[in-house]
Amino acid sequence: MHIDLSGKTSLVTGSTAGIGHAIAKGLAATGANVVVNGRSQGKVDEAVAAVKKSAKGGTITGVAADVSTAEGCAALVKAQPDVDILINNTGIFEPKGFFDIPDEDWQRFFDVNVMSGVRLSRAYMPAMLKRNWGRIVFIASESALMIPKEMIHYGMTKTAQLSISRGLAELTRGTAVTVNAVMPGPTMSEGVKTFVADLARQNGQSEAEAAANFVKQHRPGSLIQRFATVEEIANMVVYVSSKEAAVTNGAALRAEGGLVQTIA
Repeated sequence: MHIDLSGKTSLVTGSTAGIGHAIAKGLAATGANVVVNGRSQGKVDEAVAAVKKSAKGGTITGVAADVSTAEGCAALVKAQPDVDILINNTGIFEPKGFFDIPDEDWQRFFDVNVMSGVRLSRAYMPAMLKRNWGRIVFIASESALMIPKEMIHYGMTKTAQLSISRGLAELTRGTAVTVNAVMPGPTMSEGVKTFVADLARQNGQSEAEAAANFVKQHRPGSLIQRFATVEEIANMVVYVSSKEAAVTNGAALRAEGGLVQTIA
């Protein structure tokens, strides 16, 4: 199967690093025009330069905007008024015990992980419906279904993303627009690398040992028994964004290494 998204414009939020950056590169490799987003102009510029190396004919541009705020989303939409493919990737996580999570953290996680996607979908989806083609993908997590006791506030936001993506998919009935969620499992992004490095220092281990022990102790149900790479997650997202994925709509797609045991 050859995925060709030439002529389609995609926006990937939070794409200066990690899964989002890999998705931007993956879309660029299909010939799509790619809009890179991050909060810092410097990091956006660096990411644009890196994504251009993967480009197959499409244009690669960047917009610095903080999509965790209404003002930031509005600025992004003003700079890029229309897209064919919206990847709601921006997200934060932080291990913290439930009794230590203040109200401010709950609100911050909701604003970053949930409202960014709500606002941008609200801005871009009407035009997709009007021209009868578009793709919206929310980058959720297996934590949406298996709420981690060490990150309940994070799990809450990921469950919300599944609800929102399914609800938006209902609005696409009879059109060629699709809305889906992709659920990565533990993935070795830059943020996770830092987390694993901290664990290694705390426990006097190598980073490889710390990563393996984390999966064994905290995600024992994993069938692959390792962290995924960002490219492996991006592969799923690029497919869901493609014309070939026309009949995949309203789905919560698992890319979590077999952690979720239910079949429904």
